[in-house]
Amino acid sequence: MLLILIALVILMSILSPTFFTASNLLNIVKQMSVVGIVAIGVTLVIITTGIDLSSGSVIALVSVVVASLAQPGGMPLFVPIIVGLGLGLLTGVINGTIISKGKIAPFIVTLGMMTAARGAALLYSGGRPIGNLSEPFKFIGQGQIFGIPFPILLFAFVGVITYLLLNKTKFGKRVYAIGGNEQAAMIAGIHIDRVKICIYGYAGLLSALAGIILTSRIASGQPTAGNMYELDAIAAAVIGGTSLSGGIGTIGGTIIGALVIGVMNNGLDLLNVSSYWQQILKGAIITAAVYLDSRKHNRRS
Repeated sequence: MLLILIALVILMSILSPTFFTASNLLNIVKQMSVVGIVAIGVTLVIITTGIDLSSGSVIALVSVVVASLAQPGGMPLFVPIIVGLGLGLLTGVINGTIISKGKIAPFIVTLGMMTAARGAALLYSGGRPIGNLSEPFKFIGQGQIFGIPFPILLFAFVGVITYLLLNKTKFGKRVYAIGGNEQAAMIAGIHIDRVKICIYGYAGLLSALAGIILTSRIASGQPTAGNMYELDAIAAAVIGGTSLSGGIGTIGGTIIGALVIGVMNNGLDLLNVSSYWQQILKGAIITAAVYLDSRKHNRRS
């Protein structure tokens, strides 16, 4: 996928002279930072053979809640951030608890949360955007440090922390063990339910962080925010090599997968390609990635 990403960058640079500029490349990473953060959380879920369809709706719910708390002259900056992150963590823990304790398919549970969270966002906001956010809060999505957009720094921070979590801790080994063979992991003494609750909680936490960044960037809380983001996040993980069969996946691969989608979207926009064709192309790429993953899984079997 790294070679494909490089090839895409070269191709788009040839087709559009404005593509390969520092400002545009930074813009691509900045735009994909929200989906990328969600995709990192989704990667852990998929490694354990799970799925999370609620990410986009959690983004919307967090968006309207933090926007209502981040008004000028209102509460200190840390209050909406803590409330937003706590809300995302709560939705993830609920998902993980129902999945692990209730033995219900992740698809069904997270589909239910997707509907409930979106409804809660619409109910909380009355179906209307919530604007007039404080300047300190706007810095999260619009600010820069040493010329680098703050969302990119947050994206990099989340990527490094999650990489260390997966590859340098016992918890990470347990995540891969559950995805590789849940029965064997149980026999080995791994507390399956506890690990799954933590994984879905972490995914919810990252969805909340993505919601905070998005809200700050567009300077308003939108009950329709995050629409279809869950599918882009899953696509980024799968394109990056995370196996839907479980047990296989890397954070680096997911980041590359997110950048592939970002480069493709940005390049096609610069070439004035219809958004409808972009969706068709994205669907074809996802299908091809899943097909190749299935072929590899069958050969290993």
